[in-house]
This record gives sequence, structure tokens and C-alpha cells, in this order.
Amino acid sequence: MYRIAVVGATGYTGFELLRLLASHDAVEIGSLTSETYAGKDVGEVFPALSKVVSHRLEKYGPTVCEGAEIVFCCLPHRAAMNTVPGLLDRNFRVVDLSADFRLRDVLVYEKWYETEHICPERISGAAYGIPELYRDEIRAAKLIANPGCYPTGAIVVLAPLLKSDLIDPATIIIDAKSGVSGAGRKADLSLQFTEINERFKAYGIASHRHTPEIEQELSLAAGSEVRVSFTPHLVPMTRGILSTIYARACKGATAAGARKALMEAYGREPFIRLMPEGGFPNVSQVAGGNFIDIGLTLDRRTGRFVIVTAIDNLVKGASGAAIQNMNILLGLEETQGLSHPGFWV
Repeated sequence: MYRIAVVGATGYTGFELLRLLASHDAVEIGSLTSETYAGKDVGEVFPALSKVVSHRLEKYGPTVCEGAEIVFCCLPHRAAMNTVPGLLDRNFRVVDLSADFRLRDVLVYEKWYETEHICPERISGAAYGIPELYRDEIRAAKLIANPGCYPTGAIVVLAPLLKSDLIDPATIIIDAKSGVSGAGRKADLSLQFTEINERFKAYGIASHRHTPEIEQELSLAAGSEVRVSFTPHLVPMTRGILSTIYARACKGATAAGARKALMEAYGREPFIRLMPEGGFPNVSQVAGGNFIDIGLTLDRRTGRFVIVTAIDNLVKGASGAAIQNMNILLGLEETQGLSHPGFWV
């Protein structure tokens, strides 16, 4: 059995990690930290985990993760960069769920996150944690930069289409809708029930921090600089991201050709499902599971591809991807602990 630790275990991503790891037959849960709930049992904070995960939460300290094979860092950006270097110095392998090590250019990070990066030398050693694109890099790394939720739903489907020269990289528009859990587990007036219920709004217009992450990975796929129009929306539901993506088709591109490119890239991937021709995903079908569901068509009238992806933002968009990355690091089957389709529907 491999022992794991979770730093920052009482946010939504921490809960999802514990929910999924509780049924993982190759790992055991070790230390769990929380600054807010230190001294409490996990079941007191998350009643759904009572008698499922029986651990007392601790404050983080230099020795709290001792004995762990993998440490999941579920701290917010800015906080993670203060903690991850110390873990790496003590030879832990770390899966970091923050944004602090995703962007390869530290100046881009500092511009979009409006803070100085205190350990830029660590960025080059981080593998970007989309297994379907970077499996070999993940396997060899000590630090995995788990991807953002919105980027996951866009990058995975667009990368093969760009590599195959099927879409014009200058025409990509990403219109994405997320449930409220994407904002994290925190007290915030704008996220209270009466502020969210029966309302639907765009936010972060032309300024969302996931934009450079999407552009970074799509630029690598295209072999040239890519700029996208990305607009996220907040939907009054708990979980899920539905992304509708538009891009002009290159000359000679067809829907059949796009489907072929996706099948060639992902046909053997356990967590990517291409919908039948004419079908498009709904967030309900991925809730609680680690899948990315994809549907697409070519609008012949406009010459644009219309692509729809659905993920659970807390699973494939965060904690499920983190466990998939952990499985790779430990040499386990990637589906271990993740093979069920979810149980939230």
C-alpha cells in the first residue's frame, strides 16, 4: 500500500480526493492538514465521509507528511508556492492543484495572478498534468502541476485538431459554463444561494486567469502562438463545466476528419468519450466521474466547427485528474480508484 498525504484537505478538491481515495485499493490515507479545522475529525467537517475516512485533521508543519509516497497540495495559488518547495526538498513527490506551477513563463504568471512568484526556479521541473498529452513527462517528474478545470475542457479537444491543421488557430472562441463549486469552498457574498439562484452571468470577461494556461498549451500544440477568446459563465448548479467552442475550419477539413483526429489521439484513452455522430454531452452524464465527453459538428453554413465538451470540474477538472496523475507516478493502472462513472446523478 502506498501512503498519501493531503495538504489543505477541507476544500472541495480535498473532499473529492478523500471521496475517491477511500475506494482506491492501492493507497492508504495518511496525514490530512487544515488550518481552519485542525483538531477535528474529517467526518465532523464532511459528514458524508463519516466512517469512510477516519482521520483527525492537523495543522501543516515540516514533519506532518512524513512517510507519504505522494503529497497532494490543495492550497490556493500564492499559498502553494510557499509550501511546495519545502515538500520537494524533503523528496516528496507532489501533485499541486493550484495554479502556481502551471505557467511556464513566470512573467506571464505574475501578470495574470498579480503577485510575485517566490520560486520561479521550480517551474521548469513541473510536468503539466494532462495525462492524455504529457504521460511520459508526468511519469518522470517530482512535481505535477495539475491543470485548471476550464483549460482541461478546452485543451484536450483542441490540441489534436490544431496538430492536424483542421482548425484556424486565430479563430478559437471558448464559451464555458461552470457550477458554483468551481469558485471553491469559501464564504463569499457573491456565491451565496440568493445571489446565485435563478441567475446566470458571465464573469472574468477578457481577463480570466485560465486564459494564459489555455493559450500556452494550444500554442505548443499548434507550433505557433495562439490567442483565444475565452468567456466563463457561472450557472446556478453545484458542479460541472460545459464548454461550447467555435473555430473556423481549415480548407478541406470535415467533421469526419475531426472525429478521426480525435479517435487517433484518444481512442484508447480510458477517460475520453467521443459522442456518437450528432450527439452532444450534458454535464449530468459526467457528474462524479473522471470523464471528458466530446461532441462536435461542422456548421457548413458558417464554415465553423462547433465543439462541446463536458467535465465534472471537481473530478476530471481537479481531484480525479490528480489521482490519475498519482497513479502514473506510482506505476499503477490509471483507472484505479476512478473507474466508476460517478454517483451524483
